[in-house]
Amino acid sequence: MTSSDDAVKTTLRNKLLGRWAAERLGLTGRDAEAYADALAKGALEPARSDVFSRIRNDFDAAGVAESDERILNVMTELTLKAGNLMPTAQGNSTDAAAVTLARKLMSP
Repeated sequence: MTSSDDAVKTTLRNKLLGRWAAERLGLTGRDAEAYADALAKGALEPARSDVFSRIRNDFDAAGVAESDERILNVMTELTLKAGNLMPTAQGNSTDAAAVTLARKLMSP
């Protein structure tokens, strides 16, 4: 996997993670997508790349009871899921759509 693939995978993982966290924060619709997009884009900016701390702080501020261990477990699960969505030699439209979304989030 190339560094570009790693960036797409991390961006995609953070998008999925942002959706998970938004749900727990009670965000819906555009607010939830904006939160998820901000986490996804944060993967590309070193100053904002610590998504764990951002989620931990947001959960604490909102009174969401999730343990550090649970957040880290979800991050691991979604990293695996993002990897599974990456295109393979056989590829499929679901893979292509996921990668297109991640690349769109990565573009300026």
